[in-house]
Amino acid sequence: MKLKDLYQKNDAKIIFLVADGLGGIPHPNFKNLTELEYAKTPNLDKLASESTLGLTIPVDYGITPGSGPAHFSLFGYNPSAVDIGRGALEAYGIGHIMEDDEMAIRANFCTINESKVITDRRAGRIETHEMERIVEKLSSNIRDIDGTRVIFRPGKEHRFVIILKGKDLQDAITDTDPQKEGLTLLPPNPLRKEAEKTAKLVNRLVEAILNVLKDEPRANGVLLRGYSLKPNVENFTDRTGMKALSLANYPMYKGITRILGMDTPDPGESFNDLINYLKSHLNEYEFIYLHYKYADKAGEDGDFMKKVKAIEELDNYLPEILHLRPDVLVITGDHSTPSLLKSHSWHPNPTLLKSLYAPFDGIERFTERNCLRGSLGTLHAYHLLSIAMASALKLKKWGA
Repeated sequence: MKLKDLYQKNDAKIIFLVADGLGGIPHPNFKNLTELEYAKTPNLDKLASESTLGLTIPVDYGITPGSGPAHFSLFGYNPSAVDIGRGALEAYGIGHIMEDDEMAIRANFCTINESKVITDRRAGRIETHEMERIVEKLSSNIRDIDGTRVIFRPGKEHRFVIILKGKDLQDAITDTDPQKEGLTLLPPNPLRKEAEKTAKLVNRLVEAILNVLKDEPRANGVLLRGYSLKPNVENFTDRTGMKALSLANYPMYKGITRILGMDTPDPGESFNDLINYLKSHLNEYEFIYLHYKYADKAGEDGDFMKKVKAIEELDNYLPEILHLRPDVLVITGDHSTPSLLKSHSWHPNPTLLKSLYAPFDGIERFTERNCLRGSLGTLHAYHLLSIAMASALKLKKWGA
């Protein structure tokens, strides 16, 4: 059984508002509350009282997801069956549509010392214009490695993309990013015998990059992860029947939705730009993905109050979204990013679903603990889309 087989077209609009890294865990320095519990969110709380609440598990119990699998799950794909490297997501996100002889790598500038020990994994979150200058510097100095073409493409802040173009490339290679500061850069090792040649190529590429960056004060190192050949995954509209719009500011999220065939414009750099675009184009689509990044960034920085502020700012935007009167509104996270952990985590996402055809729980605050009490229950995130479609009356009865 496929959703497309049950799909029935109507004018109902479904909005998935995804607050990246929304969920948290109780923090001992802040009254043992989560960021969502600590924040003042009158609009979310009022909406919660009129909605059904629950918790969603991005991948599986105890598994900490990357943003890629977490988003595929939200879009109705079992993330265990969709394995796309971060490099391809970033490449498509910046508008590079991959060819069959290409491999994409997600790259971060970082700061290292003389012993190649990482002192800052994000190079102080350098400004985008500074990243663009350094990427141009790499492009001018490194054009190929052993006959394989090397293409550097700027991303955002400390992130950029490397495209390798050549024969017989393999993406089964380990990351060079140890994921923690105070550790040395890792070698790119092959995970399978057929990837040995590509791993050696990547190792030479890293050496060449470090040589070019040696005089940079902050961005003097590079972290590589998410090697990916051209992805092959079922189109979202072919899978569900719905025409879809993706509104996001960051390249990686645009990459996910471009791979899935959603319309993915570049409406601007702010969340307000996304909302303005939504207001102008809502009637053209049945499914709209609206991404809010800032809670995740604060959580990764370990800044509890900054994450609280980001959640409160999202709450201030909510009346504008509600004014559009979507038939189904889902508010959730792709994954949790507790500031106590300074990273993604395995904890379920607080989730809210508002629809005329969905029960409401009458719970007065939108928090993790209250979502645990909601009638939506705790479910895998890839089931959420079908519930939203049913709540928009877009699914026919199955069977006799």
